[in-house]
Amino acid sequence: MDHKDLVQYARSLFDAHGDKAEAEAAQKAAAARDAGKPEDAETWEKIRLHIKELRGARQT
Repeated sequence: MDHKDLVQYARSLFDAHGDKAEAEAAQKAAAARDAGKPEDAETWEKIRLHIKELRGARQT
């Protein structure tokens, strides 16, 4: 998934789940790590970080 797609997915997840989106992405990253899928875990972690940025931008 390229950077543009990551940002778009993070935005969609945030719009759909609000403040719970970051926790959901973190859970999906942990589940991927537990399942032995480090690339998927890394993708979810990047999505989580983008959601965190979106949350910060909204608070200002």
